[in-house]
Amino acid sequence: MLTDKLRREVELLQRHILVLSAVSAKKPIGIMRLSEEIGLPPHKVRYSLRLLEHAGYIGPSTHGAVTLPPGEAFLARLPMELSEITEALTSVGDGLR
Repeated sequence: MLTDKLRREVELLQRHILVLSAVSAKKPIGIMRLSEEIGLPPHKVRYSLRLLEHAGYIGPSTHGAVTLPPGEAFLARLPMELSEITEALTSVGDGLR
């Protein structure tokens, strides 16, 4: 189906945002505690942390992951970004009626 890939990407984005939000709220935090806090397996948390670190949104510390300024900025603008995406998808749906 055409929307399957989009659905998978949205689910992955949800997980990355959940991890980033938890790191922001609980920093510094390690993989195991983060896994327990958000209810995801450690291997999924580790993958999200790696991606977020590569993007410059989080960084390591001696006590666990911490958010960096770009990560905080991303979280601050996220509601607007999601609203714009929602509007774009809604307009596609509206065009089908």
